[in-house]
Amino acid sequence: MIKNRDIIVVGLQAWDIEIGSNCKNIALEFSKNNRVLYVNAPLDWMTLYKKQDDPRVQLRKDVVKGKKDGLTKLQDNLWNLNPDVVLFSINQLGLNPLFDFLNKVNNKRFAGAIKKAIQTLGFKDFIIFNDSDMFRSFHLKEMLRPKTYIYYTRDNMIAVDYWKKQGIRVEAAHMAKADFVCANSTYLAKLASRFNPQSFYVGQGCDVSAFDKANVTKKPEDLATIPSPIIGYIGALLSLRLDIETLEYIAENKPEWSLVLVGPEDETFKVSKLHKMKNVYFTGNKDVTKLPNYLGAFDVAINPQKLNPVTIGNYPRKIDEYLAMGKPTVATKTEAMSVFAAYCYLAENAEQYVQFIQKALKENNEDLENGRSVFAKTHSWENNVLAIYDLIQKFESGEIKSESNNWY
Repeated sequence: MIKNRDIIVVGLQAWDIEIGSNCKNIALEFSKNNRVLYVNAPLDWMTLYKKQDDPRVQLRKDVVKGKKDGLTKLQDNLWNLNPDVVLFSINQLGLNPLFDFLNKVNNKRFAGAIKKAIQTLGFKDFIIFNDSDMFRSFHLKEMLRPKTYIYYTRDNMIAVDYWKKQGIRVEAAHMAKADFVCANSTYLAKLASRFNPQSFYVGQGCDVSAFDKANVTKKPEDLATIPSPIIGYIGALLSLRLDIETLEYIAENKPEWSLVLVGPEDETFKVSKLHKMKNVYFTGNKDVTKLPNYLGAFDVAINPQKLNPVTIGNYPRKIDEYLAMGKPTVATKTEAMSVFAAYCYLAENAEQYVQFIQKALKENNEDLENGRSVFAKTHSWENNVLAIYDLIQKFESGEIKSESNNWY
């Protein structure tokens, strides 16, 4: 446990985003025992032009113009900063020297805004926790001189075109100069270790309190007439991330099973053959508060993840939700899924999905359900942050030796 320290959190997701965020959950956990400054990404000229009517952009414009204070207190020990600067939009620049020059200018502006907040709050000997902000925060280590600088990786960002052009080069250098790197999956920790030997898996937090079978009230009305067994998936139905062919194979080869898919569809899913199959049911998007009831109706939960550079290293938080409810779960075998191996059936192809679903239906019992639930609840935000604290203490005591001399 680390207490009474000052921690600055920077990242890709602002505090006022509408979706959940690892970075926000970690910051909240930090703030239970430490003072935390959560820094939103600054405006850039492209965002200012394209999203000028967005209320969040308008708020940041007011901060830049001096009409509003960018530093606000969210709760005890936790402050949020909207930087009073506008940055150049440079992510897609292909000329490395020009990118590097403008990125350093951006970093100086960003660091300057953070320095003012540091002085206002009286932060000292602070820790910087960087959630994959590879460009804007690239020079913060040398410009702000924290006692400890941590780079956190939770997605293989450079597999995405938006980040790839400059990210392949810059993220590697950023990781190399961090005091250490922590990752939410074993796969990403291994990738990071190519650039910084001090790279560690710290697990993934997840709030599974809502996913308790004792709280399931009744079967949702739109599932009431669907015959059992129900094989189900909950989450966005995105062809980039889910293997449609595996879903089709399951439905075709087991017409006596009901395949229930809960979540919004992309265009590829909307025109897929799945919509013509009599034993496949699409419920559409559902309010998050209703999801436990849908999961409670499943006999087996699945995660037929497509294997590609974007997905292969991802920690699948939905697996914790499935297991917290005690559900037998069949998922695609990846290195990131290795931590679930004792509690999930890990399939390598569509045929194994069918085999393992059959096995799960046959051997499920109360003891197995209770074991899954207990295991899932160990993946708490508290335990996730305790693992990060442990690395900070080891670094600051000299047990972990920083190898960040080769700065970019």
